[in-house]
This record gives sequence, C-alpha cells and structure tokens, in this order.
Amino acid sequence: MNRWMRKAKRGFTLIELMIVVAIVGILAVLAIYGVRKYLANAKTTEARNSLGQMGKDQSSEFEQESMSGLTLSPGATAGLSRALCVSPSASVPASATSIKGEKYQSSQAKGADWNADEDTPGKGFACLKFAMDAPQYYMYNFTTATPGNVAGNTWVATANGDLNGDGVLSTFQLNGVIQTSMTFSLAPNLIEIDPEE
Repeated sequence: MNRWMRKAKRGFTLIELMIVVAIVGILAVLAIYGVRKYLANAKTTEARNSLGQMGKDQSSEFEQESMSGLTLSPGATAGLSRALCVSPSASVPASATSIKGEKYQSSQAKGADWNADEDTPGKGFACLKFAMDAPQYYMYNFTTATPGNVAGNTWVATANGDLNGDGVLSTFQLNGVIQTSMTFSLAPNLIEIDPEE
C-alpha cells in the first residue's frame, strides 16, 4: 500500500510534459491555419457577391428597351433595341495600390468612382446601376467587346484583390455573351485565380 501512495504523489516526468506541449503546439498551428483560411474565405465573398450582382444588373439592363424617344410614322416598325452597357472609363478604385492589403472607401460624389460615367447614357457602372457604399477589398471593372446587340458580343466583369498586401493580385471573373437568339447569358460559375492572395 505504501508503494502505491508513493507512486500517486509522484509528478509528471519531463518527457510527459514535452509531449503535452508538442500536442498543444500542433493544435495551435492547425487552429491558426483554420482561422486564417476562414477569414480569407469571408473576404473573398465580397468579390463573388459583387460580380454576381453586376451580372444580374447587366442582364436586367440588356432586357430593357433602349429605343430613342422619336415617334414612328404610321405603319413603321421598331426592332429590338437591346444593348450591353459600355465599358466604364475607369475601374473602382482606379489602381490596385489602393487595395494593397487594405480596404478602399469609394467616393459617392458626382463624377467620381461608381458615378464617373453618369453623364454618358449606357456607359459604365452608372448604366448597370451598380455601386458600393461600404469599404471594399477589391478593384472592380467590366469590359464589353463591342457596343450594341451583336450575337457573340461578350461582357466580362472582373474583381482584383490583394488581401495579404504582397503585390500578387487575385482575380475573379464573370463572363457573359449575347446568344444568337438575342438573349444575354451569364456563365454558370466564376473563374477564380489565386483567390486568397
């Protein structure tokens, strides 16, 4: 009985303590990696949601009639007059240095950022009626191959980000095309290149 009492009062050995410290260290590394991945994924959601909204806005804009306000003479007809929004004069923000490892607060002033092309009908983010008033991690832009409603005309929206500030940009891209039936179709998925950069 005395032997068991002595063994019960004995402490942990150095090896047992080192094993516990090693296990705790490994768990901490895994937890830090998981949290960093979770935070990066939460930030990339901004780009995915914004490009999806831009695509919906472009589809809606394409379906609207964009005829002139002139009257038609008796017996005359007017064909479909759908068109894609023309590329904006600048991305928002204007350069990637504004989003290098930080957020950018866009201006809501007339003629700035999202409103840069508001005086030109059918052009830029004003045509899409797309704007963000919250600070953003990404630089947004879109390009239209040619103005008008030509079958095969493409529309490409992009979001570029530099979440970790290392100068390497991540790219998210959403593609759209005018089909031969004069309908506008969006790609079912985004193209993502280095999404966590």
